[in-house]
Amino acid sequence: MTVEGTAQRKSTRAGSKRTAAKKASPTKKATEAKAGSRPDQAEQDQLVQLLTPEGKRVEHPEYAIDLSPEELRGLYRDMVLTRRFDAEATTLQRQGELGLWASLLGQEAAQIGSGRALRDDDYVFPTYREHGVAWCRGVDPTNLLGMFRGVNHGGWDPNTNNFHLYTIVIGSQTLHATGYAMGVQKDGADSAVIAYFGDGASSQGDVAESFTFSAVYNAPVVFFCQNNQWAISEPTERQTRVPLYQRARGYGFPGVRVDGNDVLACLAVTKAALERARTGQGPMLVEAFTYRMGAHTTSDDPTKYRADEETLAWEAKDPILRLRTYLESEGFVDEAYLAGIDQESEALGKRVRDAVRAMPDPDSMAIFENVYADGHALVDEERAQFAAYQASFADAEAIAEGN
Repeated sequence: MTVEGTAQRKSTRAGSKRTAAKKASPTKKATEAKAGSRPDQAEQDQLVQLLTPEGKRVEHPEYAIDLSPEELRGLYRDMVLTRRFDAEATTLQRQGELGLWASLLGQEAAQIGSGRALRDDDYVFPTYREHGVAWCRGVDPTNLLGMFRGVNHGGWDPNTNNFHLYTIVIGSQTLHATGYAMGVQKDGADSAVIAYFGDGASSQGDVAESFTFSAVYNAPVVFFCQNNQWAISEPTERQTRVPLYQRARGYGFPGVRVDGNDVLACLAVTKAALERARTGQGPMLVEAFTYRMGAHTTSDDPTKYRADEETLAWEAKDPILRLRTYLESEGFVDEAYLAGIDQESEALGKRVRDAVRAMPDPDSMAIFENVYADGHALVDEERAQFAAYQASFADAEAIAEGN
């Protein structure tokens, strides 16, 4: 699956959506969302950008970065392989191999850029969509899929990679990160902590509490908000009256908005924020202004709540094609290198596919185990009911075979 192939599939999907849109015009809600999902000119001026959507390198007065061709190629490789893994996971879910999947399509630059800004001794607290950050931390992709298949609760030791288990409860990981950062501070370590969350989670009380505690205690934590502009079906402007990065000001620490489709800007800004935290200057909020190109999860249908024109506009800002354009214009890559990355991505897809299909089916009765230490009458009753329900399918099959 090549980058070009991904773009072509997007174009095909977009064409089918436009056809559907002619039959059923976008709702008023979708039209309003389209108008409010992009920053106005004043907000755009505050957007940190080092690589334009056209692949042109630009400078920023506060955030600078100087990468070698090899490092730039590494960022490209990370994003391509992460997208390939994500696409394979989505396909596996559609084939019934996974119970659910939360795609990162379109958010590769935000995750790879911030992930590569981390030091080995920094600690990450993710949500459930940080597949690119997990890749940067050396977590085997098959471990992520095992969780979504239901065969484990996260098949990696958080302390091995300094990457906490995925958090499904919205926003709670920001409190975990703040508490951990306060502990790091008391231990006298010079490492930093980063907490990932989305624009929807920014409305949670947990996030507000973590902002308060981190500011008061000057905790070495970076809050990295991936504003993909849709909290399932709710657009950002229905959750906040100011740009998200400006919320930090009310808590007493700085916030910055970065082009979330610009891997160079995400790397530079996150690196500066982490260094600020390590040197005792306290927390910082980074808002990566990006876009969720796919569904919220595989149980979602975004065509029901957002306009096709919005998605098409963001396809032109594709983070991978943006970096590839720059690399080609500078002569940092050739066709042989790009073909090699495509081959590596296909090999990764096959490895992931084979690994998932070799996984055992989840134990359907395991959900009732370890709920209470000494057992519980209601849980026992529910277990018996579910066992009977499961057995009914076997009885039906036996009757059908008998006929």
